[in-house]
Amino acid sequence: MATKKKTTGFKKYIKWFWGIVLGGFSLLILLFLFASWGFLGALPTFEELENPETNLATEVISIDGKTIGKYATENRTPINYKDLPQNIVEALVATEDERFYEHSGIDFRGTARAVLKPGSGGASTITQQLARMLFTGKKSRNKVKRVLQKVKEWVVATKLERQYTKQEILTMYLNKYDFLNQAVGIRSAARIYFGKEPKELKVEESAMLVGMLKNSSYFNPLRRAELVKQRRNVVLKQMNRSQFISLKEKDSLQQLDLGLDVHKESHSDGYATYFRTYLQKYLRKWVQENPKPNGEEYDIFRDGLKIYVTIDSRMQQYAEEAIKEHIANLQSYFFKEQKRNKTAPFYDLEKDQIKGILERAKKNSERYKRLKISGKSSKEIDKIFNTKTKMKVFSWKGDVDTIMSPSDSIRYYKYFLRSGLVSIEPQTGHIKAWVGGINNKHFKYDAVAQQKRQVGSTFKPFVYATAINQLKMSPCDEFPNTLYTIPKGKYGIPEAWTPENANLKYGGMLTLKDGLAGSVNTMSARLIDKVTPENVVRLAKSAGIESDMQANPSIALGAVELSLLEMVSAYSTFANKGLRVNPMILTRIEDKNGTVLQEFTPETKEVLSEESAYVILDLLKGVTESGSGVRLRSTWSSGGKAVTGFPYKFTNPIAGKTGTTQNQSDGWFMGIVPNLATGVWTGGEDRATHFSGISYGQGATMSLPSWALFMKKCYADKTLNISSEDFEEPENLSINIKCDEKSDTDDKKDVIPVDDTDF
Repeated sequence: MATKKKTTGFKKYIKWFWGIVLGGFSLLILLFLFASWGFLGALPTFEELENPETNLATEVISIDGKTIGKYATENRTPINYKDLPQNIVEALVATEDERFYEHSGIDFRGTARAVLKPGSGGASTITQQLARMLFTGKKSRNKVKRVLQKVKEWVVATKLERQYTKQEILTMYLNKYDFLNQAVGIRSAARIYFGKEPKELKVEESAMLVGMLKNSSYFNPLRRAELVKQRRNVVLKQMNRSQFISLKEKDSLQQLDLGLDVHKESHSDGYATYFRTYLQKYLRKWVQENPKPNGEEYDIFRDGLKIYVTIDSRMQQYAEEAIKEHIANLQSYFFKEQKRNKTAPFYDLEKDQIKGILERAKKNSERYKRLKISGKSSKEIDKIFNTKTKMKVFSWKGDVDTIMSPSDSIRYYKYFLRSGLVSIEPQTGHIKAWVGGINNKHFKYDAVAQQKRQVGSTFKPFVYATAINQLKMSPCDEFPNTLYTIPKGKYGIPEAWTPENANLKYGGMLTLKDGLAGSVNTMSARLIDKVTPENVVRLAKSAGIESDMQANPSIALGAVELSLLEMVSAYSTFANKGLRVNPMILTRIEDKNGTVLQEFTPETKEVLSEESAYVILDLLKGVTESGSGVRLRSTWSSGGKAVTGFPYKFTNPIAGKTGTTQNQSDGWFMGIVPNLATGVWTGGEDRATHFSGISYGQGATMSLPSWALFMKKCYADKTLNISSEDFEEPENLSINIKCDEKSDTDDKKDVIPVDDTDF
């Protein structure tokens, strides 16, 4: 009887065992069914699987095919499997999912190992991880919810495996993962951490990025380099275990440093930052006027548009390097001068005027606006602005950590000279380089398009061009170098106008060529009276000046505020045989699939005759041959003392014009070769911030060197094909440009001023 009871009891346990196993298995199947039916939460539809929602960065691509910036909610630019290096695929599979090519989304062996032997490794396959990133969200800390989430991941993973190839799953996974530091997706990660495209990644670099997949916040190479190196070496060990690399390769690669080459891709980093700000404003308007087929607006931060721009990445780099090199040097002279200035960095102002400038700057600051929005009173805001605090400030040697009050920081930044450069291809209107300032992070105001300053002598060529185009005047025509008065009431002026020459020297006769080369004010006054201010304004507007201008005789000396972009665009007309081509920043826009949404073509119109344009260029060549731009031909010095001089020694024909405004507040240089027109402006944020004297304060010292450094770099890069030839002479030139040699007398050279100050 006892034996029978034992047998019955054993059978009972067997039944219980199989009941639990089958019940658990049935429960598991039921969970799968519930998940697949959507009882555990909505599952992605077929359409969502086909087009998983992702935030794709809009890419700004230069004319030479380089990505120069992005607009993004997440800095992700997807790539195809063919653009991945084999070593990153091998590192990923070896580390995250050794049986990736064998399973159909779920690795049951891995799952069983994880359950029976906790700590032996994760059970999630690459496909499951992708399912979680795309559709199920972050891991839940609640165990019950996590089990349900896991089941949902399994269901989605099997759907993904049916929908996509293994290669597509790997690519989607690497495109989706956030590698931190604004590096979303493998392409951004490769560019940000190593400064290269994914295809160029070395084995050890790929291993580091795959190592970050475990937890990029923890394995952050910018904060925990040694820890990341250890994790990378684990990946290399796994690659050896999976026979992707040999033991010798593993041992060798594990000894290497991380080899980071960080290229941050925030808006304030990289090249063409000011241009990208301008472009973003344009695109915001473009998306309103060019909706999607369904009527929705494109989102430039999420829709993965490709914006092909006219900027040349090589020229942009050279332009930024040139500005930095020269302005950093010029700034050192300015700092030395300000040590002797009791009202530094301002001149010619009373204390209450300086206080007003600083107060306006405070109220325009982001800090003030935030405090005002938060409801702070004026008294509270003043206290905050006068309390010292830790901050990071700009210096030409890099950002500096310091302690100062926000009010003191406002005055500190007033010391810095600003500068801008823009370069245009006259024949196409393509803007090739755009430098809006010295540092976009600390100085947001764009000196190319946003800022307008008095242009000084750089406006004089439009006066000469009007005279040549309308009256067929020759560069060889002569006029007395004497004071010239335009009487009261003429052209509506309230007082008689008699401009003086900068060097106060008069006498003898001057040709037009000498007059422009020396920037002689009396000559400009004579010419504008001959052609009338209205006609000068009409020609300048036709050439590309868009700002309002008063038809006043004083515009002959540049008493008008214009942007650098307007000036260079208008000068380009001279180099393009009198044809105006509207400046272009875009060539085409594509959607994320490569479909062309719009192509852009130049708009042109005739402004001058080809003959007149050529004669103006000949006059402007005189500026760099014997006028204020002559230092382009050699190292320039004054009184035996070099003034930020460089041995430029250009030998090719250059049409140029310097400009300097009252009190040396603005220094300009416009320089043209046959296929490139480039302009530079330099000055303080406020007109009261300037050099005390003309030696450092004129356009030939403040801006010409930046132009020269930029062009030297461009000429050194033979791939750019920047012209060193002369301008093409039109057939049947009827205007005489070959002036009698004896007109260049010593007396005439003596009246050409060293500077070109106009007031």
